[in-house]
Amino acid sequence: MTLPASTPKPIEPDITIGSKRISRSDPAFIVAEIGTAHGGDEEKAKELIDAAAEGWADCAKFQLVFADEIIHPETGKVDLPGGSIDLYKSFKALERSEQFYRNLKEYTESKGLFFLCTPFGRRSAAILQNLKVEAVKIASPELNHYPLLEQVNRWAVPIILSSGVSTLSDIEATLSYLTSPALLLHCVTSYPAPPEEYNLNIIPLLSRLFGIPTGVSDHSRDPILVPSLAAALGAGIIEKHITLDNSGTGLDDKVALNPRKFKTMVQGIRGAEADGFEETVRKLIARYSTDLVEAVLGTGRKDLSESEKQNYRTTNRSIHALTDLPAGTILTDQNVALLRSEKNLPPGLFPKYLPLILGKALKRPVFSGKGIVWEDIL
Repeated sequence: MTLPASTPKPIEPDITIGSKRISRSDPAFIVAEIGTAHGGDEEKAKELIDAAAEGWADCAKFQLVFADEIIHPETGKVDLPGGSIDLYKSFKALERSEQFYRNLKEYTESKGLFFLCTPFGRRSAAILQNLKVEAVKIASPELNHYPLLEQVNRWAVPIILSSGVSTLSDIEATLSYLTSPALLLHCVTSYPAPPEEYNLNIIPLLSRLFGIPTGVSDHSRDPILVPSLAAALGAGIIEKHITLDNSGTGLDDKVALNPRKFKTMVQGIRGAEADGFEETVRKLIARYSTDLVEAVLGTGRKDLSESEKQNYRTTNRSIHALTDLPAGTILTDQNVALLRSEKNLPPGLFPKYLPLILGKALKRPVFSGKGIVWEDIL
């Protein structure tokens, strides 16, 4: 088995995160995705930062959550690996002040790690701007959230874009919108993500196609297979969820790595970087199987994975009514918003159409939470 012929020569972009240069020729920048695993508890968050540092991560990453920036209150219960939950209420319970994240940033940096955080809308982004972050992470569902992208683009810091549940044209549209340095994370937006759907040969293809560093955000449960193969393919960044305990109640605890497994992952990544592609593949075939390793490497074509197809349009942002809107209502940024619809609310038009519909009158009533579609206006 050989590296695809289309693999680009190592790129040397002038992109650094903290003290680390990101490129195919440098060791991967390893992100411990803490997310909201702290449950809003600052001391638990610090324990997770400690675990990331002890696990040889380069970065501790968080999610800055305000429920109204992400989903509608009528979203209802959503099936997650930990069970069916009222996602809006869960997000509300995770809301914390700017000082909470300031404290986490200071503690992260005191441990020698880079602080990274994901905003989901203008309010959370404004907090990160106040914290003077040196880079920002945009999650896959927000790849088409153009008002958010416009806001963070003005900071002129590196923007790390996850590209799960997206098409090649979605990625191209987002990158063409940005002027700040950008980095891509190939991702399968499914929890847990089947490793055989990861199609890691897309990493060198995306890197060559867009001329920027590309890595992977891995939601599979295995600590070795996807991260090691990604490293062998030249991934510039590798992100994986971390938790103190897989039996915890955090939204991602069931698919995250505990501290011991996270350290195992990092050891595997560094070993793969030292071994190179051919030797890494040989070792992984001996550990798993030829069929599985070949499946994880995939075709190198950018397609939605099987587990993602059902999430396209519902996970991405679209235009939704914030309240019940009678016929004749003039659409404004006070009565519609760009939200994820999940699976219980019908999705609306993509965000790029927001400027076109603002100021238009509804031809028929739209109930609260429903996506706004052309038939509502035309």
